Amino acid sequence: MQSRVPMSANAGTMRQKTPHSGERAVEARSTLQSMVASNSVLRSSERHFYLWMAGLFVLLAFGGFTPTYWAPVASGTFHGPPILHIHGALLFSWTLFYFMQTTWIASGHTPTHRAWGLAGIALFSVMMCSILVAQITVMRLGDAHGYGDAARRFAAVALCGFPVLIGFFSLAIANVRRPETHKRLMYLIMVGFMHPAIARVVLTLFAPPGAQGPPPVFVAVPPGLIADLLIVVAMVYDWRTRGRPHHVYVYGGLTLLADQLLTVPVSATQTWMSIARFLEGLAG
Repeated sequence: MQSRVPMSANAGTMRQKTPHSGERAVEARSTLQSMVASNSVLRSSERHFYLWMAGLFVLLAFGGFTPTYWAPVASGTFHGPPILHIHGALLFSWTLFYFMQTTWIASGHTPTHRAWGLAGIALFSVMMCSILVAQITVMRLGDAHGYGDAARRFAAVALCGFPVLIGFFSLAIANVRRPETHKRLMYLIMVGFMHPAIARVVLTLFAPPGAQGPPPVFVAVPPGLIADLLIVVAMVYDWRTRGRPHHVYVYGGLTLLADQLLTVPVSATQTWMSIARFLEGLAG
């Protein structure tokens, strides 16, 4: 007759723990699924946030230039060199392109968004060249009408921001595989392009009657600060959804602000006037 092997006192405990281990696995799986679902909802919310903001950019770009460009063009009273029309067409095309690209992401067509990437690089490059040529043309026109130095100083508003926007775009291209960084850099670029659109509205509303020639450089600061509020909106959205603003908005926003504020003293220096005259000379 075989002797019975005494069972350890822990054997029953082990059998009792087994169901608890299974329960923990189920709980872990449920938690993981909840996290995935939560992240999916967050990504969907972000996509629609940027889509709404892209729509706002379109409204600002077209609405802001209505008093000084679209309305005069429609009435046949706009008189300017062809480069201004070319520059305008490129800038508005870029704004619509950004809206289209944001729409592809919001609708889940990320491969289509990426397929249009090279077209975006080409459009941005040509558009930035048009800014340079347009500013040179405006300076030469101002010189011909007796506003030479004033035109050169005011050109600093656009041209000092030129390297900043190129820098943002270069970083955005370098971070195409990091979408959280890429989309925020592109957003900063759009905020920079909203500055002139908002400035047109401010000048139309508050310019003194009969004012002629380029305005003083400091009048470009308030429209820039209004445009910067769009960054504040994005930072608040980040704070509510991520717990803190993304560092791209923090450092990028400070860079734009510094550019806007420093343009005023820079435009009054002889160094800037020499740079402006050099650029004018490129046109012959």
